[in-house]
Amino acid sequence: MFRRRDWTRVGPQIYVPSELAEDALTILDAARLRLPPSAVFSGLTAAWLHGLGTSPTPVEMTIPPGIPISARAGMILRKRALEDAEVAVLQGRRLTSVPRTLADVSAHSTLTEAVVVVDTALRLRRTNLQLLAAAAEAAEGRPGVAMFRRVLFHAEPKSGSHMETRLRMVIVLGGLPRPEAQVEIRNARGVILGRPDLYYPHKRLGIEFDGGLHRDLLVEDNRRQNLLLEAGVHLLRFTASDVYSRPDQIVAQVRAMLLA
Repeated sequence: MFRRRDWTRVGPQIYVPSELAEDALTILDAARLRLPPSAVFSGLTAAWLHGLGTSPTPVEMTIPPGIPISARAGMILRKRALEDAEVAVLQGRRLTSVPRTLADVSAHSTLTEAVVVVDTALRLRRTNLQLLAAAAEAAEGRPGVAMFRRVLFHAEPKSGSHMETRLRMVIVLGGLPRPEAQVEIRNARGVILGRPDLYYPHKRLGIEFDGGLHRDLLVEDNRRQNLLLEAGVHLLRFTASDVYSRPDQIVAQVRAMLLA
């Protein structure tokens, strides 16, 4: 029966219906069967299960020290002792808690990408900075905790999107002052004219990530931009191409506007 095309092998003696072979949760459940019951999903896989917009694969899992397993093909396997409070259960799947997940992501990701994940957790109210600071303090002396503290220093609960965080980190890591996030700009009557992604109040400089939205939203963006310009707010807009390919130009343009 398993030789038929409607079944796909996803692991040693593990088969699933072929239409589910690419399903992320099916892949995770199949990976889980290859490890002892004490194993938990961790890292970016746990972040995905917590709804933080990461990729679930390659599957990352943590097992207690002392288990005689060193590796599994197609998986990232780590051996660490976890406290009971560091393990959660979501829809029957054991995974690291949000604070522990973010600490692990910080230890194994670049600074910017770790901040992206932490900002997402804060924006979705999966946790808060106070709980994360307490988790960092409790983990004092553990490998990676210094990086976790650095990530928390740059975290921004008001960040509106992954790309907004990446744009902010380009600016900050370029040596410029940290801009405020999602500041409401009002006119003399108190009417909200707009809310730039990033803002320098002392220079009335707004910075926005342009994600190439639908034409109707673009029209609304243009109207909002015109209102901000009329109110004396200068605006810079950047795209994903700028963030990934021309970060130095972003820093140079923002610096020039701040010095003007």
